[in-house]
Amino acid sequence: MSDLTNEDPAWLNKGDQAWQLTAGTLVALQSIPGLAMLYAGFVKKKWAINSAFMVFYAFAATLICWVIWAYKMGFGEQWGRFPLVGTPGPVLTMRQNLAQTYMPAADVTTNFNMSTMIYFQFVFAAITVIILGGSLLGRMNFLAWMVFVPLWITFSYTVGAFSIWGGGFLYQMGVLDYSGGYVIHLSSGTAGFIAAYWLGPRLQRDKDSFYPNNVLLMLVGAGILWVCWNGFNGGDPYAASPDAGVAVLNTNICTAMSLLVWTVLDFIFLKKPSVIGAVQGEITGLVAITPAAGFVTGWGAIIIGACSGSIPWVSMNILGRQEWFKKVDDVMGTVHTHMVAGTLGGFLTGLFATKEGCAAFGLTNPGGAIDGNGRQVWLQIVGALFIIGLNLFMTSVIMLFIKYVLRIPLRMSDEHLMIGDDAVHGEEAYALFFEGERSHMSIHPSDLETVAITEGHSFARHDHSGSPASPAEPATKDSQAKLD
Repeated sequence: MSDLTNEDPAWLNKGDQAWQLTAGTLVALQSIPGLAMLYAGFVKKKWAINSAFMVFYAFAATLICWVIWAYKMGFGEQWGRFPLVGTPGPVLTMRQNLAQTYMPAADVTTNFNMSTMIYFQFVFAAITVIILGGSLLGRMNFLAWMVFVPLWITFSYTVGAFSIWGGGFLYQMGVLDYSGGYVIHLSSGTAGFIAAYWLGPRLQRDKDSFYPNNVLLMLVGAGILWVCWNGFNGGDPYAASPDAGVAVLNTNICTAMSLLVWTVLDFIFLKKPSVIGAVQGEITGLVAITPAAGFVTGWGAIIIGACSGSIPWVSMNILGRQEWFKKVDDVMGTVHTHMVAGTLGGFLTGLFATKEGCAAFGLTNPGGAIDGNGRQVWLQIVGALFIIGLNLFMTSVIMLFIKYVLRIPLRMSDEHLMIGDDAVHGEEAYALFFEGERSHMSIHPSDLETVAITEGHSFARHDHSGSPASPAEPATKDSQAKLD
């Protein structure tokens, strides 16, 4: 007890504590505001608020689930004989939070306290479900999203985290995942694609015309994502160690190479250097280096970057354009940027991980194939297959449970899909016209029975079935004032 009340306990390393809190804060910034801004800029104007708010809701909901039951499921004691998840329970007492971090199933101790580890692991859980949400933008019923987030964190994310990081069977087998190539990116990419399948596509008019409303805002979000990835990968040695510095440098090398390769391919095959394409190349580089960050050399990071800038490019621009593939409406292309890039990064970790890098991370693993350990490649494949299978099954179960058991529609009504943010939240993203009037489409705020839509200077009233009751008529000043 005296150790808990000591301001400077013997086990505390203040440098590690300071870096871990900093790294956790950087990862939090990737979600809010990073991905919130990226999503809000990428979608049509009418979905900017909804897309950003999906991020904020998921961040908040994940934290409450995390501290009441989910942290222990990912990093606590194994749940009986079940080798896939820890025993659920709260981590909210002062004794728990002041104590030194110890992960019993993995037998890992750190030189900072539990509350720091709880927060650090939370921001990883939150960004995973937020990345997943990128596949579902522009049509998911917000109530369904509110239910989906805690269910998916509980029954999918914690299982992957415990199995690979928390001391589960893949951890014991020796699968390498430095900072979440499998636990976070392969998981979110697979789950996002499967959830999009069950959710169904956007309105056809939105699919046909879905131009980003603010590319500069998207670039700001992407920039935050890139720079703050230093905490994402640099924080996972759980120490301000030399290997943390290696992970940060390799992260930036790989990302730069990936962006350059993607841009060159755009130039060669599409004749223009797409800014949005460059952002995709940045993200695939960040994702692919994540499982390998502190394990590989700088040359390894360059090779991984070249692969992550080209193979997902082929996946997105050739495979992704096939009609059968487009039947699943993955808005942000998460299956390419996270599932494909995450699988690729994990596989290349099996090839290029070094014995020295593993030792610097605190592992006795003899490296990858480059150091003569070809078995590591097969271990990485096994880990990828488990994460894919887990998320394919669990995401499907959760979506069907919400739809058929809870009877919550997964999609918004077509009427709300036509309108967007104003129908869902009663708010619009930008006040760019006149005195801030709603100039494109809006829903009458005071009438729950009758919906009035304005487009330009005309509107049509809808009956209870949602079908137009009469042709549009010119709006008078009085009617326009009522609509606004």
